[in-house]
Amino acid sequence: MLDEHSDPLQSVTLENPLTSFGDLFRFRSVKPLFDLRDRLKIMSGWGTQHPGRRQLPVPTSDHEQPEHALATIGIDDLIAMEIPERELLLDPILPAKGLMMIHARRGGSKTFLALAIGLAVAGGTCLLRWSAPKARRVLYVDGEMTLIDLQRRVAALKAGMGVGIRNDHFRVLAADHTDVPDLGTEAGQQALDPLLDGVDLLIVDNISTLCWAGSDNSAGSWTSMQEWILRLRKRGLAVLLVHHSGKSGEQRGISRREDVLDTVIGLRRPEDYEPQQGARFEVHVEKSRAHFGDAGRPFEASLVSTPDGRGLTWLACDLKPTHLEEAAALFRNGVTVRAVAAQLGIARSSAGRLRQKALEDGLLDCNEAETAEEDESGTVH
Repeated sequence: MLDEHSDPLQSVTLENPLTSFGDLFRFRSVKPLFDLRDRLKIMSGWGTQHPGRRQLPVPTSDHEQPEHALATIGIDDLIAMEIPERELLLDPILPAKGLMMIHARRGGSKTFLALAIGLAVAGGTCLLRWSAPKARRVLYVDGEMTLIDLQRRVAALKAGMGVGIRNDHFRVLAADHTDVPDLGTEAGQQALDPLLDGVDLLIVDNISTLCWAGSDNSAGSWTSMQEWILRLRKRGLAVLLVHHSGKSGEQRGISRREDVLDTVIGLRRPEDYEPQQGARFEVHVEKSRAHFGDAGRPFEASLVSTPDGRGLTWLACDLKPTHLEEAAALFRNGVTVRAVAAQLGIARSSAGRLRQKALEDGLLDCNEAETAEEDESGTVH
């Protein structure tokens, strides 16, 4: 543990790197260019610096080679290579060396789910409709919560899982406990690097509070972070990024963030959600490189107290049909707008808007939509 006089970054070592699970509970220069050939290179853009783009070394003579030669693999060699199968940290959504994102609106329970994923992987246990085949080492970096809130959540989630988790299998680096650098910068990434030895899963919660350089909508500001997580994957780490959803419901900022990711999961509020229900949300797999089959279908998740009131446990169920889906099914069967409104207990104008929306979304064809139309006197056309 760090005392009040310690320099947190200097005190973080491999032996005492951060808050453990148990601690929570108690160009090189370019030579002058003179000849015509080099002038043509300049005119064509060779060697020009582009912000946010990795630069190749600029050759200054016919015999000089780049400092880092690129290595190719022939097709026969590639096919013949003995490459280990990717194991799964959390089946089926998170493979070893996988890159994943969870996003939700503010207050959308993304931290609860990210903590639960970390604990399930650390304990080698089941979570919702997923399972961790064996226990792995997890580093959870939190940039937002107070330490007391983090402690309470972890304690309740662990109690609800009912499994033992080794102290060194789930470790926490919390901004409320020590100074956490900007992980969007090379300096911040280098500061974290010593803590990643032996780690199987790094969870970054969240992008806004831990990668504050640049803006959400700047492609250039994401370059350093993308290159970093790709390097971590090459080292054998999986990375889970926690992020906010934008007004559209998709992850906030540039879509480029998703390009290198294996899995993107969006959390959404159910239509009938009430604030007093707490952590209750729909789980939608928005991107996956692997085929999940039935496991990739959306479902509803909720967090409830254990019978003894000491922990929190997860429930999962299939999604209920939305009003739009129910209305579309009724309209396809020839039910009128007036009758749909009565069956769903909604206003007739709302039923009319659902009919129009179902038509726009391709849930109804024109003939079915016409059947459902009625005039002010209730006459069906």
